[in-house]
Amino acid sequence: MAIDMAQFHQVFFEESFEGLDAMESGLLNMDIGDVDAEDINTIFRAAHSIKGGSGTFGFTAVSDFTHVMETLLDEMRDGRRKVTQPAVDVLLGSVDCLRDMLQSIRDGGQVDQSVVSAHKLALDSELRNSANGANGSSALEPLPSVSPITPADDGAELEICGWSIAFSPHLNLLKTGNEPVRMLRELAGLGELTTTVDLQGVPSLYDLDPEECHLSWKLHVAGNISAAEIDEIFDWVEDDCDLAKQPIYKTEMPLQALQSEGTLSANDVNTSAAPVNKPTEENVAGAEIQPQDAKAPKKEEAKAAGKGSSSIRVDTGKIDTLINMVGELVITQSMLSLLGEHFEMNKLDQLKNGLSQLERHTRELQESVMNIRMLPISFVFSRFPRLAHDISTKLGKKIELKLVGENTEVDKTVVELLSDPLVHLVRNSLDHGIEMPEVRIAAGKPETGTVTLEAYHRGGNIVIEVSDDGKGLDKDKLRAKAIEKGLIDADAVLSEKQTYELIFMPGFSTAEKLTDISGRGVGMDVVRRNIQALGGDIEILSELGKGSTISIHLPLTLAILDGQSIAVGDETYILPLGSIIESLHVKEERINRVVGKGETFLLRGQYLPIIRIHEIFNVPGAKTTKLTEGLIVVVEGQGVRCGLFVDDLLGQQQVVIKSLEANYRRVEGISGATILGDGSVALILDIPGLVRLSSQ
Repeated sequence: MAIDMAQFHQVFFEESFEGLDAMESGLLNMDIGDVDAEDINTIFRAAHSIKGGSGTFGFTAVSDFTHVMETLLDEMRDGRRKVTQPAVDVLLGSVDCLRDMLQSIRDGGQVDQSVVSAHKLALDSELRNSANGANGSSALEPLPSVSPITPADDGAELEICGWSIAFSPHLNLLKTGNEPVRMLRELAGLGELTTTVDLQGVPSLYDLDPEECHLSWKLHVAGNISAAEIDEIFDWVEDDCDLAKQPIYKTEMPLQALQSEGTLSANDVNTSAAPVNKPTEENVAGAEIQPQDAKAPKKEEAKAAGKGSSSIRVDTGKIDTLINMVGELVITQSMLSLLGEHFEMNKLDQLKNGLSQLERHTRELQESVMNIRMLPISFVFSRFPRLAHDISTKLGKKIELKLVGENTEVDKTVVELLSDPLVHLVRNSLDHGIEMPEVRIAAGKPETGTVTLEAYHRGGNIVIEVSDDGKGLDKDKLRAKAIEKGLIDADAVLSEKQTYELIFMPGFSTAEKLTDISGRGVGMDVVRRNIQALGGDIEILSELGKGSTISIHLPLTLAILDGQSIAVGDETYILPLGSIIESLHVKEERINRVVGKGETFLLRGQYLPIIRIHEIFNVPGAKTTKLTEGLIVVVEGQGVRCGLFVDDLLGQQQVVIKSLEANYRRVEGISGATILGDGSVALILDIPGLVRLSSQ
């Protein structure tokens, strides 16, 4: 029965994109001039895995392109060439090209062969530089066991008539499922093959392990054979053997002269096996890319697969915890079932204990399930070293990017939606924030600017800060530009915070000229809108000449939160528990009323504004409008404290967050909704939104 290989495509694409991220990170961290074996091996293994997987599924364009990348990486790994900046740039461009190819195939589109060809030419150019001894490298010397045959150098064009190969498998080759005899058969299919077996590595009979490969071979294959055909045969064992090949040029010397005692003629090798299908330039540049062993999915199906639910990698420890919780839940359920079958009033305490235990296990199970959705923020941060490298190179700036708190965990949904806003913020710091080296030196700063991307937990939120030590924001310039564009009146009175927040207004930009990096005034307003759509907010701190910090505050999860139910008239609202500091009854002498400005109350030497929920949301039937008779709940959101005037506190509970915007529309001061135990709907309050709403 034929296996439908299409069912494995999604896993292949996910692993390939992870491999590309690893390659990109490794290339960016590579030291120019020196070859770090571990770094090169990490990059090489990622490329090799992508090539192997694409070859398995029949994506020949991808496997062919990756093979050329592997060749260049292999030269670096073997020390035949030093790591140069041009070579790293070419490889980074090839990673981008490979990512585009995989995305096109995944979505059912066509690979842009012109782009692929351009990157192949760049790779080939680097390889030719290596072959000519550029960058201090030299051509590959064959293994000692290879004796290449070359003609005298008479200036004539050399014609290859065969290859001399030294093939020495590692001990574990057989354990990987590879069989050397199969490779000999493939070589015999290319031309006349002679082999010499080296038995020196074979141990005594008593020490022999039948699962280890102790043989090595000298191979001579005659014929007009390309290097690519030889490489293809040994592709799958490159990491499991020592291999060297050298061309044999056409001479008067007959092939028989190469044979010696112990050789094996081509007739002794079974050539009945079908030769490997070899991709050529013609069929690579052809039409659709389809798997050889499975029917290619329709374009509509491929697009659906690309946009469908993606998988998530979960630590086995989290799975074990989840399984244990399910086991405890089953035991509790069995106990309650037995109580229900023969219930008597004297078993009431047992029932209460069982229900309490059920509640505890259910909560722990829910926390375990939610923990599975948590991913480290490094999934987002990993793309920015490349962004910083490209922009700093393009602008001629020296910039160091620091990543802090990469292991901070956040909900998978937040991770997926956070990427684009952060790109805008980091790009702005690189372009607008960090000055040119000569400007920084003149200002008494080091010529290398620093952009820091940091994530940490605060209460029930995750805070992500993008900070730089650049020129900072000029309040006077911001105000003048806003007046010039008609965004504010000339006589408008703005606080420092409000002045900085002008950059979030649509159409606002201080760029002197338009570039492909920034300057059109679109981006920052979209960033704020996207962050608010996630139930978060954004704030700016800046000091002229010192730098700026933009902080994003987001909920840890968009699915469930711990909440406090409050009553306002006939309505029930939910306050995020992490936002509540305390609740109290306020005395009249602590209340201060400012005409036209609202009400405040004194709390431990600090006056806090009072927000009347029933007035903000126009709730009828409030029990009281007197501040001394109701309850003040002190809350904090993004560093701002205030007191919410409510009728009563109802109780704490975990609530499932439902998007109000997706089902109705966005409402200022409301971050979402939930369904209570009695089936009624309660709105979840957004503290920063309430503060903005009350100030308006």
